[in-house]
Amino acid sequence: MGQRLSGGRSCLDVPGRLLPQPPPSPPPVRRKLALLFAMLCIWLYMFLYSCAGSCAAAPGLLLLSSGSRVAHAPPALAPGPDGTAPRLPFQAAPATPLAAGKEPAEGAASQEEQSPETPDSPSSISSFFSGSGSKQLPQAIIIGVKKGGTRALLEFLRVHPDVRAVGAEPHFFDRSYDKGLAWYRDLMPRTLEGQITMEKTPSYFVTREAPARISAMSKDTKLIVVVRDPVTRAISDYTQTLSKRPDIPTFESLTFRNRTTGLIDTSWSAIQIGIYAKHLEHWLRHFPIGQMLFVSGERLIRDPAGELGRVQDFLGLKRVITDKHFYFNKTKGFPCLKKAEGSSKPHCLGKTKGRTHPEIDRDVVRKLREFYRPFNLKFYQMTGRDFGWD
Repeated sequence: MGQRLSGGRSCLDVPGRLLPQPPPSPPPVRRKLALLFAMLCIWLYMFLYSCAGSCAAAPGLLLLSSGSRVAHAPPALAPGPDGTAPRLPFQAAPATPLAAGKEPAEGAASQEEQSPETPDSPSSISSFFSGSGSKQLPQAIIIGVKKGGTRALLEFLRVHPDVRAVGAEPHFFDRSYDKGLAWYRDLMPRTLEGQITMEKTPSYFVTREAPARISAMSKDTKLIVVVRDPVTRAISDYTQTLSKRPDIPTFESLTFRNRTTGLIDTSWSAIQIGIYAKHLEHWLRHFPIGQMLFVSGERLIRDPAGELGRVQDFLGLKRVITDKHFYFNKTKGFPCLKKAEGSSKPHCLGKTKGRTHPEIDRDVVRKLREFYRPFNLKFYQMTGRDFGWD
């Protein structure tokens, strides 16, 4: 029945064609290796898919200058404890044409607060770990003051591994209180055990309702106020507005209610914010002075490591941020970080910081200093620290 082909291979004699013998099966070891490789690929795909989902669920980390935070759809929650809608301070209706001319200045400043600088992108490692931990209400808040150095302080603090902070200003206790604490907590970054959650909104310091609202959240909240010579602060405030609205009245015309008599117009927010003693009185009704730390904006520029040392002690943190983290940028006139959070590159604050101030009449500056002097002295007594503005 069978026949032998050339080459010595035998085949079955099937009518019409010859069928070769089937090839030998692969060794068992090869099959096991192929199966193991397939399982490894599936496991790796599932791990990466899971990681991507958890990172996407975490809030965006906003680094070194504030940027637009990730949009969150606020849940339908009951209004705040007091049932009232938040209101902004110092919004009295203008009674004179001069006061009416100040409205654009205040409005423009408010707009810039809501449109901060775009942050650096976080590193992949930072993005990965942002999906870990849980969201907590802040244990510490930088509550003021505007144009005092709050952005610099927050960015310097974020270098510390035990500090996690929102990059943009939440404005919860002054503008969005009716959205509820659950909405507020959802804005916070995730933290691990032992880390501190922080935020900064400089307008809190001058908002009458803010002290009671923060106290209702937690009486143990630590409060940080960055203050600066009120005359310089007012000029800086005006400079920021001028950069957005070049058509606003001069600083001199906005400063006085009556230039002839030298009566200062305290209804202008740029002037009113600098009456620190007056605003502090509202906070001391709800928080002891020992629960508040007052940071010198001037010293934050001259000696950032020294001032950061005081802040780290106040927060109960190990002194990690030291001189080695800073270098001075002569062009901007500000200290910069040698390495920013989530980056290996040096970083300075954005272009909106360190603007050149317009030349202000010396007589106007002198009268402003006379106006602020008694308030400054009272503020020194209340805080137990002489800031040297006089």
